[in-house]
Order: sequence, then C-alpha cells, then structure tokens
Amino acid sequence: MASGGMKREISETHDALRFGINAGVKADLAPPHPLQATIQSETKFWADKKKFGTEAIYGSAFNIRKDLDAQILSRFQRPPGALPSSMLGYEALTGSLDDFGFEDYLNMPQDSDSFRQPDMHHGMEVRLGLSKGPICPSFN
Repeated sequence: MASGGMKREISETHDALRFGINAGVKADLAPPHPLQATIQSETKFWADKKKFGTEAIYGSAFNIRKDLDAQILSRFQRPPGALPSSMLGYEALTGSLDDFGFEDYLNMPQDSDSFRQPDMHHGMEVRLGLSKGPICPSFN
C-alpha cells in the first residue's frame, strides 16, 4: 500500500504532489484500465502454465535454477554514465527481447533539447548512499 516508498495513513488527506493525481484508495485496489488487469492475469496464467510444463519435463530443479538466474540478472546494472543499462541477459532469459513497445522508440531522454550528460561520480555516490539526489538529473 506504500506508493513511492512513503507510507500513507487512511485518515490523512491525499497529497497530490507526493502521490500523484490518481493515487487514492481506488488506484491502490484497481488497475488504471480493465484491459490491463486482463493482460496481467493472462500473462501470469501462461507463465504458470509454462512453469508447470517445464517442471513436468525437466524436473523442479530447472525452474529453481531459472528463478535464481532471473534474480541475479535482474539486479545486474551498468554504473551510471553515458550508456544506459540494457539488462540484455534478463531480457534474453525472460524472452522479452522480441517485445517492441512504444517506450523503445518514443520519448527518449537523449533526444530532448534539455538533456544533460550524467555525472558518473555523483551517480555512484547516490547509489552507494554517500550523497542524496537523483542519480541522473537529465532535465533543467
């Protein structure tokens, strides 16, 4: 029930600056669109079915190894700098390399007029907890 890493109480008023415009109780309980819930449930259904099939064919150790590999590859990231982290290993493991959505080619920060090159030293300090602020302030 925490949105943005901050705890909300039921009795307090809604803070639109911290939690967004549509971050009420309804937004916590229901997805923004009914089709999104259908897509998420169908994706989970097919993932569970695929897991059950691989367990029947290869045994339970195969799924455990695949889950461990997914956990390791999802945590691996390139240090902040000029090149963004692509998560290629995780995408190859999950099969999402074939998915090409609008976020892959629209609204790229590098195409913006107000884009600033990230400071690698400040980014690592933020990641290690030595400094505060955004890792990569790219807009003025």
